[in-house]
Amino acid sequence: MKRLLTSSVAFAAIALGMSGIASAEPIKNVVLVHGAFADGSGWRAVSDILEHDGYTVSVVQEPETSLADDAAATKRIIQSVNAPLILVGHSYGGAVITQAGNEPQVRGLVYIAAFQPDSGETLGDLLKRTPPAANSAVPAGEGYVIVNPKTFHADFAADVPAKEAHFMAISQVPISVTGFGTAITNAAWHNKPSWYAVATNDRMINPDLERFMAKRAGSTTIEVKGSHAIYMSQPQAVAKLIEQAAKDAK
Repeated sequence: MKRLLTSSVAFAAIALGMSGIASAEPIKNVVLVHGAFADGSGWRAVSDILEHDGYTVSVVQEPETSLADDAAATKRIIQSVNAPLILVGHSYGGAVITQAGNEPQVRGLVYIAAFQPDSGETLGDLLKRTPPAANSAVPAGEGYVIVNPKTFHADFAADVPAKEAHFMAISQVPISVTGFGTAITNAAWHNKPSWYAVATNDRMINPDLERFMAKRAGSTTIEVKGSHAIYMSQPQAVAKLIEQAAKDAK
């Protein structure tokens, strides 16, 4: 009887172990969140690489009307995917994923030359801590700002072809200044693993600030030579980091 009970327990343990292995499906969903002044089309090259490699990609088009609105737009996409996913943010999109990333479907956060604020912290706090090389935001009316189109290429996308950068400059999405003064309520990177790509030639967010935020969060970090727009100019490096996160996240 004792031998039979022992065998039964062993079999159950093996069965549970096999079940756990079978349920550990690889993460194959990625949600991409753009930053300030941009829209989701900038993710095209990264999205193409990820889809070619077998990932299902969703791109959030946040309205940039407030951090709350942008986080809500991101949560809607997360909930529509309704499966384990990697959440990726560029620039201001890093604040958005930090706020929205506590959803249970999110298994990892990837920051691409992005803000990575802590709970109770605003983007204004971070910019004052380590100012960027550029200070080219100009009023766009009714409490919104854009990057000065005359300096957009040099400050935002120096390594993007001039013609493409020019179109980005004239098609900017104005962002509400309230987004830079709203504190994060519950920074998701405290509870989720994170990865970070530092843009070494970034003029919009100081690379040293990027390094500080990534180190503080314990993010797996790489450095990519490029402008603030490395998600466009270095899509292979960015996609590789996202795929690493998808492989390593649980």
